Amino acid sequence: MEDDGGERSSFVAGLIENRAKEVGMAAFDLRSASLHLSQYIETSSSYQNTKTLLRFYDPCVIIVPPNKLAADGMVGVSELVDRCYSTVRKVVFARGCFDDTKGAVLIQNLAAEEPLALGLDTYYKQHYLSLAAAAATIKWIEAEKGVIVTNHSLTVTFNGSFSHMNIDATSVENLEIIDPFHNALLGTNNKKRSLFQMLKTTKTVGGTRLLRANLLQPLKDIETINTRLDCLDELMSNEQLFYGLSQVLRKFPKETGKQNRVLCHFCFKPKKVTEAVLGFDNTRRSQNMISSIILLKTALDALPLLAMALKDAKCFLLSNIYKTVCENDKYASIRKRVGEVIDDDVLHARVPFVARSQQCFALKAGIDGFLDMARRTFCDTSEAIHNLASKYREEFNLPNLKLPFNNRQGFFFRISQKEVQGKLPSKFTQVVKHGKNIHCSSLELASLNVRNKSAAGECFVRTEICLEALMDAIREDVSALTLLAEVLCLLDMIVNSFAHSISTKPVDRYSRPELTDSGPLAIDAGRHPILESIHNDFVPNSIFMSEASNMLVVMGPNMSGKSTYLQQVCLVVILAQIGCYVPARFATMRVVDRIFTRMGTMDNLESNSSTFMTEMRETAFIMQNVSNRSLIVMDELGRATSSSDGLAMAWSCCEHLLSLKAYTVFATHMDSLAELATIYPNVKVLHFYVDIRDNRLDFKFQLRDGTLHVPHYGLLLAEVAGLPNTVIETARTITSRITNKEIKRIELNCEKHHETHRIYKVAQKLICLKYSKQNEDSIRQVLQNLKDSFVEGRL
Repeated sequence: MEDDGGERSSFVAGLIENRAKEVGMAAFDLRSASLHLSQYIETSSSYQNTKTLLRFYDPCVIIVPPNKLAADGMVGVSELVDRCYSTVRKVVFARGCFDDTKGAVLIQNLAAEEPLALGLDTYYKQHYLSLAAAAATIKWIEAEKGVIVTNHSLTVTFNGSFSHMNIDATSVENLEIIDPFHNALLGTNNKKRSLFQMLKTTKTVGGTRLLRANLLQPLKDIETINTRLDCLDELMSNEQLFYGLSQVLRKFPKETGKQNRVLCHFCFKPKKVTEAVLGFDNTRRSQNMISSIILLKTALDALPLLAMALKDAKCFLLSNIYKTVCENDKYASIRKRVGEVIDDDVLHARVPFVARSQQCFALKAGIDGFLDMARRTFCDTSEAIHNLASKYREEFNLPNLKLPFNNRQGFFFRISQKEVQGKLPSKFTQVVKHGKNIHCSSLELASLNVRNKSAAGECFVRTEICLEALMDAIREDVSALTLLAEVLCLLDMIVNSFAHSISTKPVDRYSRPELTDSGPLAIDAGRHPILESIHNDFVPNSIFMSEASNMLVVMGPNMSGKSTYLQQVCLVVILAQIGCYVPARFATMRVVDRIFTRMGTMDNLESNSSTFMTEMRETAFIMQNVSNRSLIVMDELGRATSSSDGLAMAWSCCEHLLSLKAYTVFATHMDSLAELATIYPNVKVLHFYVDIRDNRLDFKFQLRDGTLHVPHYGLLLAEVAGLPNTVIETARTITSRITNKEIKRIELNCEKHHETHRIYKVAQKLICLKYSKQNEDSIRQVLQNLKDSFVEGRL
């Protein structure tokens, strides 16, 4: 298998749908040899659920059937790929390749777990489309890569996206989870970072991918979240453990994430091993396989150090890693098998020529005569190349002539331009200026490079043939290697990302959140995790929502902090549900299953949608998919159309959301929406305080209870923008008349619903007491105070 280096996607996704608006997806990770199956009902004609999953997996290849099988009004997954993923390679497979029966058989044979443990019997009946997608995906991989997937080697997961929080693609952009908003417009030097970029202090590719996956699909299982938080507690309170683990993780290969690549060589087997491996075109694959064995040896050599660091760990996560990994005899067995054929002095190297030399001499001497001959040729040509460089230094008076090496070009000469007097001698060819240096070659060097590369290729091929037996033996314990790769990635994320990010902040700036199944959302003195690192004087704000107060209407002038506050609430919830501390004095929250956002005002030219139509489509998606455990943030709904229609639509949407148990934060400029609180007691109105001095707005960015009528703040901003005074005065006269009428109507509503609000406030406080951890005497005192306040009319 080719090595997909760096963070480039390694997923191949298969998609198929039926006329009942069901979509099946199979996502195959070529690095980790894992298969993720999902089947769901597509509730939106724009395929929002499919886009969310495709954004999560970010596939390099998408496989689709040729004909449209979508329901009426749906464009079909094939057309969706053409429209929205034109840069991704699209493969059209015959409809017969999407065979759910064959897919079920493949899963039974290839999955590392037993079919009963996977629940395949019940899954097959309900989710046949994802099995059909799996059949086509595996067929394409075996045909394209020329491999056979080894039996009982795949990690298979069903419904992966639905066991985690769902964040749609639009919300990922609005919340700046992966990329900063308008990054292309602001340029690469933009100081503002995304949440992913802020936490991206992981040391491995695998840890980085795991962090990205967690941010896009945070956890919903409270036990798993608390397990991670317990681990963070111990790391933060035990400096020796924290720094010890940080140092030990550095002993593992920096490409620890490429342990997944190592797995591929045990999960995928060439269709014709001995014949195919002799071909020159397979030299690269042989080299990758040897590099993977060296990576595996280096990781196994570092395991005793990890065991020493984790020996005294108390939390469940770290102690469980110690028991299942550090005390697992399988790793010692694999290390022994590797040590029988791999030289003890071989180490994983990143410098290209050192890495090539290590790969050529990875196998112990005397095992294969042809390999020993190829090694001698490799050493002879390498020595001849260095002798040639010494000869040129003396012959052409170039004492500082360098002999660098890269995998693409081989050896070449590098000469400083300062040393060159006039033209270079005619022996030097392929002369290229590179900064302050000159890169060049010669006919003798080119000839030696070819011989050196050929000898190295022969070493790789002979080594792979000799390692066939070792590879087959290790394949028996591939599940142990899968566990090791997952553990190293998880430790990298928790130690090098979560714990490191918290340790770099001032003491007590981050706190451990509490997660509940049905409690309130309460964040005391919360801060925006991204902006607080840019602005030292960031003003913290709190939030409290419960079943009895499930909607907040946030008001305030432009630039007062409403959008930042909405984003802040969502990011704090996401941090809590990935198992990380949050930027707040205190935080407790109900587990959220979906986050929806409706933010920003922008035309969508690709779909021929105006600003208002874009707003309505996003709102429709929220209404169709919202659940009782969702968190919804809406910023300025309805302002892109006429005032009356916009207000009516915003009011109607609020009433619909109020009927659910979902938590909604609604930011608006419309003063009339504050009247919701006079009619519905589960609505709370907040405002961002603004001080007016000398007709200037002084933004305090402080969130306070109730409404604050900032007289004509829009006119003040218009005046600053330079509109004529006559226009401003006329506008001020008109708006004052409208405002007076609105104030009178609000006062009448307050009087009408005053008694209902008093009763509801009592109910709110009683619900809060239900989740209180105070002792019985304290609760009795609170109840007595509540009774006195109600009787005396102070509520």
